[in-house]
Parts: sequence; structure tokens; C-alpha cells
Amino acid sequence: MNKEGKTFSTVVGNKTVTIETGRLAGQAGGAITLGLGDSIVFASATMGGVRDGIDFFPLSVDYEERLYAGGKIPGSFFRREGRASTEAILTARLTDRPLRPLFQDGLRNEVQVIMYSFSSDGINPLDILAINAASTAIMISDIPWGGPVGAVRVGRVNGEFIVNPTFAEMKASDLDLRLAGTKDAILMVECGASEIPEDVMAQALDLGHQSIQPIIDLQLQMAKEIGKPKREITLYLPTEEVKKKVFDRVSGPMNELLDKPLSKVEFYAGMKAIKDAAEVELCTVPEGADASAYLTTASFREAFEQAEMDVVRERILGLGKRPDGRTPTEIRPIWCDVGVSPRAHGTGLFTRGETQILSFATLATLGEAQELDNLSPIKTKRYMHHYNFPPFSTGEVKPLRGQSRREVGHGALAERALEPVIPAEAAFPYAIRVVSEALSSNGSTSMGSVCGSTLALMDAGVPIKAPVSGVAMGLITDSTGRYKILTDIQGTEDHLGDMDFKVAGTAAGITALQMDIKISGLSAQMMKEALAQAHTARMEIMSKMLAVLPKARADLKPHAPRIITVKIPVDKIGALIGPGGKNIRALQEETGATIDIQDDGTVYIASVDGAGAKIAQERIEGLGESAVIGNIYTGKVVRIEAFGAFVNILPGMDGLVHISQLASERVEKVEDVCALGDELTVMVTDVDPQGKVRLSRQAVLEGWTAEEAKEKDKGGRSGGNRNGGRNGDRGGFNRGGDRDRRGGGRDRK
Repeated sequence: MNKEGKTFSTVVGNKTVTIETGRLAGQAGGAITLGLGDSIVFASATMGGVRDGIDFFPLSVDYEERLYAGGKIPGSFFRREGRASTEAILTARLTDRPLRPLFQDGLRNEVQVIMYSFSSDGINPLDILAINAASTAIMISDIPWGGPVGAVRVGRVNGEFIVNPTFAEMKASDLDLRLAGTKDAILMVECGASEIPEDVMAQALDLGHQSIQPIIDLQLQMAKEIGKPKREITLYLPTEEVKKKVFDRVSGPMNELLDKPLSKVEFYAGMKAIKDAAEVELCTVPEGADASAYLTTASFREAFEQAEMDVVRERILGLGKRPDGRTPTEIRPIWCDVGVSPRAHGTGLFTRGETQILSFATLATLGEAQELDNLSPIKTKRYMHHYNFPPFSTGEVKPLRGQSRREVGHGALAERALEPVIPAEAAFPYAIRVVSEALSSNGSTSMGSVCGSTLALMDAGVPIKAPVSGVAMGLITDSTGRYKILTDIQGTEDHLGDMDFKVAGTAAGITALQMDIKISGLSAQMMKEALAQAHTARMEIMSKMLAVLPKARADLKPHAPRIITVKIPVDKIGALIGPGGKNIRALQEETGATIDIQDDGTVYIASVDGAGAKIAQERIEGLGESAVIGNIYTGKVVRIEAFGAFVNILPGMDGLVHISQLASERVEKVEDVCALGDELTVMVTDVDPQGKVRLSRQAVLEGWTAEEAKEKDKGGRSGGNRNGGRNGDRGGFNRGGDRDRRGGGRDRK
């Protein structure tokens, strides 16, 4: 007997979202499926115990993209999903960010959220469904949590906003805004846009927050009707007494330290010295003393971190002083450079304070575009941006273990920021890869990557539509309602603050947003202020960038490939490729060019060697030509038979020079005149209805017209192309007859 689940539904935008629970994964803390159209995401949420000695909240959020959801078998050698794809990692991060702030401080129980794609209709994206599914699974579970959250995507087509647009609508949209929040405030924003003005972005954010209300209300209803009782937990927090004792001991030295501008190393070294001295004083129990009068190391460290946060935040809110001495709107010193690598196609160095990024741009043919094996209808990616964060960038020593989820996310953000200004394929037919190396980090390396990569692209000669700059904004609040928005936050302010709000764009508008909130939400007014303050900062940063390189270079670097575009008839593609790719390989080997062929007959020829590219171009353009009677061609002998030689006069086109037409005098053997690979200059004397081409070398030697040549060669019939010569009407050449008669007119010379 099948167990019946319970189904709930609501309308978000103008589309019905359906949630079902009770049928699947009964041993999970909470499990549901959430669907829109035929796209369905499964989510589970489970809480475990507390591991010994743990001093952080062990939350893990994972999304597994199962290709069976779209009726696909993975393209890997093993034919199964392996390491999470970039898209799956980004969806997991997108889901984690609004969930994490709503767990209670001091929670140490392991919490795991796992999501699978169950069905993908290729119409409705799955990432927004995953966030809503994860929130719902937690809400009906036994896990204590401050949710729910709702999530929505907002697009804009022809100036009109669309809630939860389809893939097709997104293709025409100039906005891709993904937003998650609670009933009262926005928690997370991830956005790509085509130079959207700040006021329009604010409208989209307002619409997004309004649109999540139905899914939030539905989750509250489900929790009330079917939710499990929340589990009793222990919160590992210092008492108010402990916090006061530690604060009173360390706040004075902290303020003394912060009274002078500090570098990152000075700040952390100074704080460590204060912490070590206070820990010895407050936690070390002298022999024979009452241990209860002293603090445990764990409680002291929790209280010290809180004291550090309180001191730094109060100085910013009350005095307007930041740890490095800047005002709330001040940007750290900036310097830039280009052309750092002599062999790279383009490089951009961007340094802001103690954050330094070196970006490298590489150009290649469209055949180097990334092929995507996922559930999205988008199958290739022409512009790729990768980000690396080595341990030396923070003065640390760690093993290199491959790319982290954070590195994937930062690369995707920079890619999103720059993609709107990348020139169209028709105007600039290159695949483009940019790699940003974080050489030094003290806050906002992702926005540094945007700036460095803009310079790298311009240095490479990529005609971007407009330069892009980026800045990270922060927020400090308190319980009384005071707040300060900070421009260009450094690492300390990110760690101790309430917001990391990254904004990138051109002078005309925003191209990317990413916001993470550590508090319960951000008001619309704060959001508008942050956007306006970020615009001012972006323009100042951009002026420093453009002082080094005002616009994209007019020419590519000497080592960058030049791409020539050629159009051939679609029915000639096979001739260019040849059997098993033989022709295209031979042409690439001969010319040194890289050749990419599109289905519509567009051919891209890339080569650093201009001469090789020109030869390849001439050969390929020849495919569109037809042999014209009377025209003279120079070609190579590609086959020799007793009755004549086959000469390649155009790409994919051979013609027959009958033995009687090889020379002005009588020829006994074809080999007496030519050998394989020799070049012969010949005239086309005839093309029959099947396309077989008849050639004459004698006509060139004698200076005959096409009519004269045809008359002199009337003893022979039209030859063929290479295949025609092998398999066609050889009898037409009268191989066994009188050679004088076949030559036609030779005795009348």
C-alpha cells in the first residue's frame, strides 16, 4: 500500500509552487519535494549531536545535480556524477547564505542540509527552488531555527519585471536577480545585470521581497500543521558575567591599540598579544587557588571575540573611526599596472590597500569555449573567469587541495560582473579566459578581481563595451537602531561587521551584486544608501584604473592569435573536414593555424603567424568557388593514372588532365611530365552536369582560348573530381583506343 503524502501549494508571481512531504525519506529530520512546472527539487534537513572540542557551528549545505533529472547520462568516462559541478557548487552556496544567519549563536550541533534535482523540465531553473526547498525542510524538522526564508528570481524583459522567469525569458532579460529573505527583510542577494541603474535595481529588490511573502506564509502554515516539535539544545555561550569580566579587562588595551591606524598584521598581532596576556591572567589557576574563580579557556575565548567585536563596532558607530584610521566612506590607496607578463595575451594588476590581484587574459578560438554537462539548456560558455586564493595571500601555510567552494563562487561573481561588457561573438569571435590570482588579501579580493580583470581585458585588446569596477560595502548596527555603512571594507570589518555587500558595474549601471547578511535582515532604506555610496566609490576606483589604461588597446598582443572569419556554403563543410577529419587536420598542420567550423558554415581561422592564416583563408574561401570554364588554376597533382593526372585546383575539387593534354608534344607516359605533388598550371575546358572537371595543360602552354582548348580536346570526355575519377565513367577516356585520335586535333597544330 502506497503511503500518501501531504501536498501544499501557493502562487509566487503568477506561477504555482507545489510542496509535498510525508512520502519520502522518513528518517530525515525533515524532507520535502518542491516543484514548479515539471522541475522538482528534493531537500532534507537533519541535526546530529555535538562533537567533542568543537568551537564552531558545523552546518553543511550540499546540492547534488543529478543528470537523470533531465533524462541525461553524465558525459564523464565513468558515466556517473563525480565532483560537484560549478553550477551545483554555486547553488549550494546560494542556499547556504540565507540559512546560516538564522541559526542561534552558540549552536554546536551538526546540521546537514542535502538537496537533489529530481526533475528538470529545461524551462524552470532549479536554484531558486533549492533555497525554498531547504528552508521548508528545516521548518518542518525538529531543528531549532529562526526561519523561514523565501527566495525568488526577478528578471526584466523590455523594461517589465518578471518574477521567476523561465530560461527562455532569461535569455531576453537584462537582469538576473536572485533574492532571499525573511518576512521582514532581505538576507541574500546574487545578481547579474546589463548596466542596470541603481534606482531600477532598488525597485527590483523591493519587488523581490514582496514576491517571497506567499512562500514564507506557506512554510509557516506547514510548520504549524505538520512540523515536528523543535529539539532542546544547549547553546555554548559565555554568561553575561564572563563577558563583562573579559570586556573590562581587555577593552582599555584594545582602544589604545586602535587609537593609531593599523595594518592587518599590526591589528592581528596587537589583538593576539592582548588576548594572550588576558588569558594567562584570567584562566591560569595558581596552585591551591579556587578554580571556580577563574575562567575556562573556551569561555574566555568566546568572550574575548565578543569584546573585540563590541570595541571595534562602537568606535565605528560612536566615533566614525575604523581600525585602519579611515572614515566610513574612505577608500584605501590604489595603484594599478598592465602588461606585467610579456607572453600573456593581457595582464592587469590591481592593488587596493593590502589586497592585490593579478589577472591574466587569454584569447583562443571559439572551439576552446567550455562545454557544459549539466541540466541547463545553455551548453557552452565562451567567457570563463577563474579565481585562485593561495595561502600565502594571507601569510599562511596550507596544503593546496584544489579549488574551494569560495574560489568557485568568487570566480563566478567576477565572471557575472564582466560578462555584460564582453563584445558579441560576431564582433570579436574569441573564447576568452581570465584567471585572477589573489597575491595578497585583506578584504574584497573578488571586487579586486573585477578591477584587475577589466585592466587585463583592455590590455589584451578586447573591445569591452565599458570598463567595470567593483567595491565591497559593509554595515555596522546596534540594538538602538544606529548604523554605519562602510565603503571598501577590509578583512577585520567583514569578520566583525554585519554585511558584506559587493557591487560591480560601469559608469552607466550595475553589472553584478552579491550580498551576505549576518543579522536578521537589511531594510530597503539601508539597501538604497549602500547602492548610492557604492556608486560614488566605484567611480573613484574606476578613475584610478583608467589613469593607467584609458581604453582597450587597438591591437592584440604579438603572441595572441589573430582570427579571420570565413563563410562557406553549408554543403562544403564536409569537403573542408574530409573523411575522418583528414582535410582539416592536413590544413592545420601545413599552415599552423587553428580552424574552428560552425554549423552555419562560419569558419574561424586563428594563427599567430599571419602568413599561415592567409594561406588557410585562401584554401577555405576556395571551397565556395566553382570551377569556371576558361579559368586557369595552379594546383597539385594528387593522383596519376595511365590515362592522365588528377590535379587539385580548388579545395575539395580535383580535375583530370588527360594524357593528351599534358604537353604540346606527344606524351608516352604521364610520369614523363609530372609526379605526385608537382604543381601544374591548367585551364578548365569542361564541367559536366555531374560536376566532373576536365583540364588542359596544353591550352596554357599554347595560349588557347577556352573554345579552342575544348575543340582541341574534343577526343576526350569530361573527367571528374577525385571520387569521380576513381569510381566514375573511366570508359569515357577511351583508355584502349588510339591516343592520336583521343588527343583530338594534335596533328592539325
